[in-house]
Amino acid sequence: MEPGNETSISEFLLLGFSQDSEHQPILFGLFLSMFVVTVLGNLFIILAISSDPHLHTPMYFFLSNLSFADICFTSTTIPKMLVNIQSQSKSISYAGCITQMYFFMVFGGMDTCLLTVMAYDRFVAICHPLYYPVIMNFHLCVLLILMSWFISLTYSLIQSLLMLRLTFCTKWVISHFYCELAQALTLACSDTLVNYILVYMVTGLLGIVPFSGVLFSYIRIVSSILRIPSADGKYKAFSTCASHLAVVSLFYMTGLGVYLSSDASSWWGMIASVMYTVVTPMLNPFIYSLRNRDIKKALQKVLGRTLYVQ
Repeated sequence: MEPGNETSISEFLLLGFSQDSEHQPILFGLFLSMFVVTVLGNLFIILAISSDPHLHTPMYFFLSNLSFADICFTSTTIPKMLVNIQSQSKSISYAGCITQMYFFMVFGGMDTCLLTVMAYDRFVAICHPLYYPVIMNFHLCVLLILMSWFISLTYSLIQSLLMLRLTFCTKWVISHFYCELAQALTLACSDTLVNYILVYMVTGLLGIVPFSGVLFSYIRIVSSILRIPSADGKYKAFSTCASHLAVVSLFYMTGLGVYLSSDASSWWGMIASVMYTVVTPMLNPFIYSLRNRDIKKALQKVLGRTLYVQ
């Protein structure tokens, strides 16, 4: 964008979903409910896994990290939106906007990396079951988590620092319920070429590459399952990865909906963003608990202890 009408910026305005004051209580109640369900659901998954020694395996280790990332991912956007609705204010400070972008990219990247790591874990478990304990050892699991954090933190830090060098025009309005990177870049008066180059590079790194890894893993998994002679054996093998497959499908379909929507500020773009940032993290605990007997038993123990204490 060509320089012009540049000024020192102190805040952005987040327009959100509706300008109608009658809709605000409904939106507040809806998003507060989804936020509470997301936090409690994922928190119970973490508590169930940490409290049950039988669940101290690579698959559940990665799942607990995914639940933590989902709690943080949702917490980067919804609380600020709820505060704005309650206070009838649409502003977010410049520093707050950059901070929100940073953590949104960190935990969004973590979700992508963790789902890819979990697909690899299922690939090894089904295609190389005899070598699974050797390959998926504790050191490799920790290394995979640390690599996921490193990739997410590094990209988010670089993109945030590049945002800080930009100057903005007099129009500071973001037609979204959070500080969306692409929309913020369109408001800049200074050159954003480097920012967009980094966005496209990371779209490949954190989008295409992980998706290709997940796709390759499941092609090999399906091929191995089809070679199992008994129907009961096929069912047991598929049941170990069905929950992850459902979560991956939901994550990538909603993410694809966000990036394929022609206008992120349109009603469809908003709905796609809500599905990606709120609904998917909210549904993940239900998908894993409904499809997994071990998680069900562990959750019953956690809930039983909670009720007993009360």
